[in-house]
Amino acid sequence: MKFTGTDTYVTTDDLNMAVNAAMTLERPLLIKGEPGTGKTLLAIEVAQSLGMPLFEWHIKSTTKARHGLYEYDAVSRLRDSQLGVEGVAEIRNYIDKGPLWHAFDSDQQSVVLIDEIDKADIEFPNDLLQELDRMEFSVYETQETIQAKHRPLMIITSNNEKELPDAFLRRCFFHYIQFPDNETMEKIIHVHFPEIKQELLKEALDVFYSLRDVNGIKKKPSTSELLDWIKLLLVEDIDADAIKSDSSKAIPQLYGALLKNEQDVHMFERLAFLSRHQG
Repeated sequence: MKFTGTDTYVTTDDLNMAVNAAMTLERPLLIKGEPGTGKTLLAIEVAQSLGMPLFEWHIKSTTKARHGLYEYDAVSRLRDSQLGVEGVAEIRNYIDKGPLWHAFDSDQQSVVLIDEIDKADIEFPNDLLQELDRMEFSVYETQETIQAKHRPLMIITSNNEKELPDAFLRRCFFHYIQFPDNETMEKIIHVHFPEIKQELLKEALDVFYSLRDVNGIKKKPSTSELLDWIKLLLVEDIDADAIKSDSSKAIPQLYGALLKNEQDVHMFERLAFLSRHQG
């Protein structure tokens, strides 16, 4: 089985090759790229395209490696023992399987999404090395070893907020999703808005990429933000001529979909003020 993209997710040849290379090498696929470039969505689309079950593990700052394996609820067991609830003697009743355990137990090869791994502390990736290598782990409370029936395809995303350890990186196949160029972005927009008029699409993209190119902008608008903006343009029935006239003012209509902090808004307002006075 090879991944070639889907009707709802536009990919490049390089990204398709990266997914297939990770499957061939049986190594985790580490995906980096700007926020909003579809890193998380990739795992969902790969699973749907290849007919594999998907197990998602969204990482937080408090997440530990063991949470992906299982969690033992000792507090509930103690409470139930005090209340005389049946089944307290069976420890398995108080073990919650994590996404990796579910993936290891799956009767067919699955996809595991480990989303935003760089949110966890620096030791988190190293704590997963044995599981990534051996595809097994031990359950301390029951003294059993859980082995993967099939090696899952692990897709690990990172926003590059922290450096990942070398020992972890050696075990991964790496791919950086480049920000879409104009041609690729047109294809992405047509997937979501197939009826969009070409003139409106052209003007919207001109404004979008000009915003991204402004020196000093703190938060560049992403693909997902562009899609939100275009949706609003279509709902409000704003035509290409209105966008074109806005471009001379330096700040577009409905800019709240594109600009996400006050520093950038103030900067574009100043540019608009200077543009009017120079005009």
